[in-house]
Amino acid sequence: MSKRTWQFPTDAEIRAQIKAARARERLAARTEPRARRVRYDSKSGLVIIELTSGAFFGFPARASRWLRDASPEELANVEVSPGGDGLRWDRIDVDLSVPALIQNSFGSKTWMRELGRAGGRSRSHAKVRAARANGRKGGRPRKKATRT
Repeated sequence: MSKRTWQFPTDAEIRAQIKAARARERLAARTEPRARRVRYDSKSGLVIIELTSGAFFGFPARASRWLRDASPEELANVEVSPGGDGLRWDRIDVDLSVPALIQNSFGSKTWMRELGRAGGRSRSHAKVRAARANGRKGGRPRKKATRT
């Protein structure tokens, strides 16, 4: 067995990694929530985020264990990260992920998937017609049993 030693990546490998990272970022920018602006509203105690989609999302600062003990002045000093995927409170050294905040507020991916499945089971006139038309064609093909 030969012992593998670490080597510096080639320029071509680095360029390929950069290209792949940029592609991942473009995909994330299209599919994950991103912040455009953020502010702390001291009257309501909410951190209010304007998303790039035009939607707004707010959460009580006291609901976050990292923000719970911060003063209103410290909470007001919040910035959006350059990519829009994070919030930064420099004075109190706190960073929060925008997608994680939203996911934690609305539930896990598993929970959201279940909600989508329940919606997919809803019965509309269009779905009933499509199911009947599919049935006339023989219905959905049966899954073949696989041997292991």
